[in-house]
Amino acid sequence: MASEGDKLWGGRFVGSIDPIMEMFNSSVSYDKRMWSADIRGSQAYVKALEKAGLVSISEMEQIVTGLDQIHEEWSTGTFVLTKADEDIHTANERRLKELIGEPAGKLHTGRSRNDQVVTDMRLWLRDSCSVLYLHLTRLIRTMIDRAAVEVHILFPGYTHMQRAQPIRWSHWILSHAVALCRDAERLGEIKKRINVLPLGSGAIAGNPLGIDRELLRKELNFDSVSLNSMDATSERDFIAEFLFWASLCMTHLSKMSEDLIIYSTKEFSFVTLSDSYSTGSSLMPQKKNPDSLELIRSKAGRVFGRCSGFFMTLKGLPSTYNKDLQEDKEAMFDVYDTICAVLQVASGVISTLQINKEAMEKALSPDMLATDIAYYLVRKGMPFRQAHGVSGKAVHLAETKGVSVSKLSLEDLKSISPLFSSDVSKVWNYTNSVEQYTAAGGTAKSCVVTQIEQLRAWIKNHKDQ
Repeated sequence: MASEGDKLWGGRFVGSIDPIMEMFNSSVSYDKRMWSADIRGSQAYVKALEKAGLVSISEMEQIVTGLDQIHEEWSTGTFVLTKADEDIHTANERRLKELIGEPAGKLHTGRSRNDQVVTDMRLWLRDSCSVLYLHLTRLIRTMIDRAAVEVHILFPGYTHMQRAQPIRWSHWILSHAVALCRDAERLGEIKKRINVLPLGSGAIAGNPLGIDRELLRKELNFDSVSLNSMDATSERDFIAEFLFWASLCMTHLSKMSEDLIIYSTKEFSFVTLSDSYSTGSSLMPQKKNPDSLELIRSKAGRVFGRCSGFFMTLKGLPSTYNKDLQEDKEAMFDVYDTICAVLQVASGVISTLQINKEAMEKALSPDMLATDIAYYLVRKGMPFRQAHGVSGKAVHLAETKGVSVSKLSLEDLKSISPLFSSDVSKVWNYTNSVEQYTAAGGTAKSCVVTQIEQLRAWIKNHKDQ
């Protein structure tokens, strides 16, 4: 067991740390994922040390070369962690000393793990946001392509889980694609706020040794330098914002999954999931369960939990760095892994989904055209509120007669309003119904095609983030 004196912080301590406390305090089991970011930050920092005259050119080169070797060890899976490595920073610095000796001890000059860890996190999350953005735009592109191919298919639109009005299947797909586009835009905005350099802030007060933070910014490709050293080392709003972003994106994906789960039931039979994204029952051989969609729906709760839990950690912290902030990394990694998997599974589900055009169209019923009756009367000059009431009376009359509203005779309709004439028969055509919604954003074919074109232009303009 390592004594306190062997730790990065150990000079003030004697004796050994309690082994349970050592495990409790350790974060290397998960923050080792930031090994590359930690090495990049250290290589940039030693260049700033050399410029400030705190290490020689020879020492800088030794440190950079040693860190390159450590990078190779991590890349090839040959890096060996020890029990004394409480975090990734300790592990890399310990290994650097083993490789190059005393010059390794100069690397931490003027640097705190407070500014080191948040630099690593910003570097790691910045790169990870780019990966998520790629998966998200691929999903959106898959949805757009599917909408374009199946633009002619009609099916029921629902409100309150009740059949509402006929719409295009593509209109439904695009409603979810548009929400995901906003998520992609938000992710791009978050990435800009992540990309602020904290390195050079020290533990709390800043750096007193003439470190050129602009050099660090350029070396690590940050957009700007943090304004206040206390804020830089302790603030985790960029993590909180990422967790909230993921929660909102998962909300949209969960809602889409819920629709598809319902549509895939025998009662609806609108869609059939590919076997690649379904499972069976251990007892009932006939079952084909939409486990991919159910897992997406459940993972939303997991992400929400991480987000709300981390906010509870943040809300009571005094200034500045407190060990509570060690909770940031597990939340960040877990949420990233979860949504990264979800986006890829969702793309697979959407691209392989089979639709049952006949079942969709069979589910359309004349009662869904009640609003169209009102619109028919409005076009005849009747005020909408009155037309709405007349339409309701027609529906009630049909229910009284035990027939669908489309089966009412012209005489029946005229008994409700003299404005009805033989051209009312055009109301009972579902294609005519959807084609009347020609205002921008509607479900008419021309509008849906325009949405597809606009979303494809959006994809083209947002392909690089």
